[in-house]
Amino acid sequence: MDSLSVYKALRRKIIHLELAPESVLNLSDLAHEFKVSRTPIKEALLTLQAEEWILRQGSHFMVTPLSLERVREITEIRMQLEPQANVWAMQRITPEEMAELKALEAGIRNFDASTPNTEIVEYDFSIHHHIFVCAKNAQLARLLERLLRHYLRFWLAIPRSIERDDFFAEHRVLVQALETKDEAAVRESTTRHIRNSVAEIMGTR
Repeated sequence: MDSLSVYKALRRKIIHLELAPESVLNLSDLAHEFKVSRTPIKEALLTLQAEEWILRQGSHFMVTPLSLERVREITEIRMQLEPQANVWAMQRITPEEMAELKALEAGIRNFDASTPNTEIVEYDFSIHHHIFVCAKNAQLARLLERLLRHYLRFWLAIPRSIERDDFFAEHRVLVQALETKDEAAVRESTTRHIRNSVAEIMGTR
């Protein structure tokens, strides 16, 4: 297993809260778990540190705490960048990409009250990822995807089941707006979705 594989595995564990916020990561323990030397572990941890998934504490690393301030900061960035990314997607999406997006939107119907939160937020990410790719700006797509992955961890920390219809309501509006080239609706639905998301996370909705 190389450092990239270790990085992806650890990031997934952090997002899914299998590695709890503020838990300590030890290089030797991780090397034993992944059956590799300390070198790929350290490389993976440095990448995770650069992306703010973990913090360094002496010779150890600690999973970044969850904080409402972090949610606020990420939300501010998303509110500025994501509406424009979605407008670019509206302008640049191909018929084939639109068909794939509509298929993803149709897949929302497969979820019900028994669907785990993990599956719901991962599906949400797949829809956002597809739209970001359609914007045809790789730098922006990578930035927004990283911010959204951090959001997923906050969603999964919510101690209640995610209501499918509420969670995906703006996705349907956004897909229709992208298809009809309605820029105002794209911006409005994107902004409303982000606001509703942070309200759910903070328990103010």
